[in-house]
Amino acid sequence: MALPQRMKFGVFLAPFHVLGENPTLGLERDLETLEWLDYLGFDEAWIGEHHSGGWETIASPELFIGVAAERTKHINLGTGVISLPYHHPLMVTNRMVLLDHLTRGRTMLGVGPGALVTDAYMLGIEPMTQRARMDESLGIIMRLLSGSEPITYKSEWFTLNEAVAHLEPYTKPHFPVAVAAATSPSGMVLAGKHGTSVISIATPTTGGRYGDKGLADFWAMGEESAENHGNTLDRGEWRIMVPAFIAETKKEALEQARIGAGKYQRDYFEHVMGNDPVIDGPPEKIVEALSDSGKWIVGTPDELVTRINQLDEESGGFGGLLVLAHEWGNREQMMKSYELIARYVMPQFQNSLNNLSLSEHWSASKSEEVRELRTGALAKAGKDYDSQKK
Repeated sequence: MALPQRMKFGVFLAPFHVLGENPTLGLERDLETLEWLDYLGFDEAWIGEHHSGGWETIASPELFIGVAAERTKHINLGTGVISLPYHHPLMVTNRMVLLDHLTRGRTMLGVGPGALVTDAYMLGIEPMTQRARMDESLGIIMRLLSGSEPITYKSEWFTLNEAVAHLEPYTKPHFPVAVAAATSPSGMVLAGKHGTSVISIATPTTGGRYGDKGLADFWAMGEESAENHGNTLDRGEWRIMVPAFIAETKKEALEQARIGAGKYQRDYFEHVMGNDPVIDGPPEKIVEALSDSGKWIVGTPDELVTRINQLDEESGGFGGLLVLAHEWGNREQMMKSYELIARYVMPQFQNSLNNLSLSEHWSASKSEEVRELRTGALAKAGKDYDSQKK
C-alpha cells in the first residue's frame, strides 16, 4: 500500500539469554551479531535497558553502543529503549549527544517508560507514575536537543537550574528520537505529542496487545495526538517489530527453533514475567502454536515477505521492519537466519531487484539475435585467423 522505496531493516536486541550459560559470552555474541548484521547491510539495531529478570543482561545501552560502534562501520545504533523515569533527562541528553559525536552520527535515541515492573520496584518508582514521568522527561529532552536556551524546571523527581546540553548534537538538528509503543496506546500518543518516530510491536488486527484495535487504528491515535499538538507523524519513520526465525525450509525452522523458542516463551515471558500461558501443552509445542497464529514468523524467507506485505495492509504503510533478536537456534542457525533475511527478504522491499529483472528479461528477449551475432563474430574471427596464416 504505502511502503517506502527502500524500507529500513534492523533488529531489536533486548537481549534474551537463557539462564545457565556464560553471561560474558552472551554479551560477546550480541556484539558479534551486530558485526554480522553490519556486514549483511542491516540498517539499524536497537539495544535494550533492563535491570532484573535474569535474561535481558544489558543495563546500559549507551555503554554497549559505544563498544559496538567500534566494531561496526555502517549500522545505526539506537537505545531500544532508555527507560526515562530511571534517569535525569539532562544526563540522558548529554550521554546521547556524546554518543552522537563518537559514532559520527550513527546514534539513535529510543525511549520508553520502563517495561519491567521489577526494575521500577527496585528503584522505588511507583509504576503508575512511569508514563507521566516519561512524557515529562521526553519534553525536557526535546527542548534540550532543540536549542541553547537555558531551562529551569522543577519536577517532583528532578530539577533543572539554567540547564543546557553541554555539547550540541553532531547530527543536525539532532539524532533520531523514537518512542516505543508496545503495550498500550500511550506511546503512540506521546510520539504524536513530541513529534518523534515510533517503534511498535506487530500483532494481529484482532486481539493482541492493542485489544480490539489494529495497527491502522493505533497509528490514527498518534496522528490525532500530533495534530492536537501541531506536529506530524511520518509513516516512513514507523518501525514495526516482529519475532522471526528463518531457515531454508519451514520444517527446518520449526525444528531448529523448537527448544529455544519454547524456553523463551515459557521460562521468561510466562514464568518470570507472569504472562498467561499461550498453550496448555509442553513448551516444545509453543513454536507451532505462535507460528500458526501469525504472532511469530518461523519459516522461510517467502513467509516473512508475505507477513511484511500483510503488515503493510494492516497498518496502512510503515517504513522499517525490526526483527526481534533472540537465540531460538544455535549460533550458526541464528547467523543463517539473518543471512537469509538479507539475501532474500530485504531486496524485495529495497527496490534493488527491478533493474536486474528488467535486464535479465531484456537479455533473454535478445537471445536469438545475439546468438546469430555471436556465431557470425566467431566465424569471422576464424576466417581472419586463416587469412593471416596464408
